[in-house]
Amino acid sequence: MKASHFALGFVLALGPAGAAHAQEVVPPPVQQEPQDTPLSVDVTNAAAKDMVLMIPAMPAAGVASTAAGSTDELGRKLAQVIDDDLRNTGLFKTQGPGQAGTIAYSEVTAPNYGLWAGRSAQALVQGYVRAGGNGQLTVGCYLYDVALQSELVRKGFVVSPGDWRRAAHKCADAIYTRLSGEGPYFDSQVVYVAEQGPKGKRRKQLAIMDQDGANHRFLTNGQNIVLTPRMSPRQNAIVYMSYENRRPSIWIYDLVARSNRRLVENVSQNFAPHFSPDGRSILFSMSVAGNSDIYRISTSGGQPQRLTNAPGIDTGGSYSPDGSKIVFESDRGGTQQLYVMNADGSNQKRISFGGGRYATPVWSPRGDLIAFTRTGGGAFRIGVMNPSGGGEKLLTNSWGDEAPSWSPNGRVLMFFRATQGSGRPDLWSVDLTGANARKIPTPLDGSDPSWGPIRP
Repeated sequence: MKASHFALGFVLALGPAGAAHAQEVVPPPVQQEPQDTPLSVDVTNAAAKDMVLMIPAMPAAGVASTAAGSTDELGRKLAQVIDDDLRNTGLFKTQGPGQAGTIAYSEVTAPNYGLWAGRSAQALVQGYVRAGGNGQLTVGCYLYDVALQSELVRKGFVVSPGDWRRAAHKCADAIYTRLSGEGPYFDSQVVYVAEQGPKGKRRKQLAIMDQDGANHRFLTNGQNIVLTPRMSPRQNAIVYMSYENRRPSIWIYDLVARSNRRLVENVSQNFAPHFSPDGRSILFSMSVAGNSDIYRISTSGGQPQRLTNAPGIDTGGSYSPDGSKIVFESDRGGTQQLYVMNADGSNQKRISFGGGRYATPVWSPRGDLIAFTRTGGGAFRIGVMNPSGGGEKLLTNSWGDEAPSWSPNGRVLMFFRATQGSGRPDLWSVDLTGANARKIPTPLDGSDPSWGPIRP
């Protein structure tokens, strides 16, 4: 990775006394699971929220000033971000630094198991923060099984002061992965449409933020309406639709150069363009002679390739993670339904048969599910089904839930929820149990979220 893009580094088997003395201060990392029952949580059980995690503030060897604040204050902030990440999964009963307090620096690698057992803790998250002479921060992260008095996770991260939250997210990811068996998703970003203004005259801007709403910034100035942004799997670009001079066009925003370029002009406004899994091409819908079909175009531009050719509206294409298939929506049968086809447009088959209308399909990064918006009875709901159309399950039960986007590990969906009456949208997330739904904080109204992959 290039240092100019990412300042996050990794240090394994690092003790609080420093890498040079790691073997003297810290026992070697655990290489295998304990022989007793492994500590874990059941991600499929909506009522399984019973594991108690203690997350005290991270101490420092000595208080030092950094560009992100003093190390003692950073220790509390780091622990709080870890606490927020894990608690928001709905899988744990966490007690962060406000309840768990602070530990001594010497306890980081030598936990007081008796104390935490007496407070009914099953797992313990401890760490430290140290300021280096080069301006960098070193953050240590440990997970302990209190009952077995064993170390389960040990990670170290070297970051610039501005990236201290990423170190916390990486720590939470390591703990979540160890306890749940699921992939990580906390150290990721979301691009979305930030909205403000009266109905019928909304100002819509591209915005990007961390998955928890932190580090928010606007990418466009709102002079032109933007719709349906989608982040590249390479994390270097965003594709979206915009109305410049009242002409609908597909644009690509370069996140490194912070510049825009038009990719396709005069496209239909139907739903979102989508990147291919390798980031080299984009699916989109284009209307020709009153008929809308799915097309593919290289991210560098050129002549679009037509993939569907049926009467009506075909739109909303999304690739399977291996790039071999595409799910899309079509009203060719009289109502809006979901179809799957090969990546070259062949073998088109309908997969939705649950009644109502289906829209905005998106394939899970794990390949096992397709998320969608289902409309019926005047309500919009988020659901999932398997790629053959079976196992349909609705995850939300609100009035106006639309446009799901998958977390990097395929366990959580982010979407936008319109308020009945005003129609004002907010960003929400829900996991696959349907029980753990929460609102995502944004400075303005928000719609059309696109969840990016785990950051390097």
